[in-house]
Amino acid sequence: MRRDDQSAARDHDAAIRLHPEVGAMWHGRCWTRAILGELQSALADCNKALSLQPNDAATLDSRGLIHLKLGEFDSAINDYSSALRIQPRLATALYGRGLARLKKGDSTGGNADLTTAAKLEKKIAEYFSCYGVQ
Repeated sequence: MRRDDQSAARDHDAAIRLHPEVGAMWHGRCWTRAILGELQSALADCNKALSLQPNDAATLDSRGLIHLKLGEFDSAINDYSSALRIQPRLATALYGRGLARLKKGDSTGGNADLTTAAKLEKKIAEYFSCYGVQ
């Protein structure tokens, strides 16, 4: 199955016009924009989603990815850690936090997170590679 992120972004735009009060709509567009590399717009969408639906692990995880892609490693670690407090076995948050920790020079913490994430989701490194992060 081929991904069509541009079409997905347009679908999220339409959904937000119809239901601007639903945090999940904003999160969906946040995620799509993050994958497309529209990082500042994605960040704004994640922030809006969190204003409507605070403490949503999936949105915190997505915002962590954006910060990771922006090279904002402390912010990425904070978002991923917040997501993990809500959903401790969230493999994407563990993996992303591990990458951010490695980028900051914390090889012990980073490798521990990567190992745990790989035990939870065998293809996690492949997923992150598709997101443009290694």
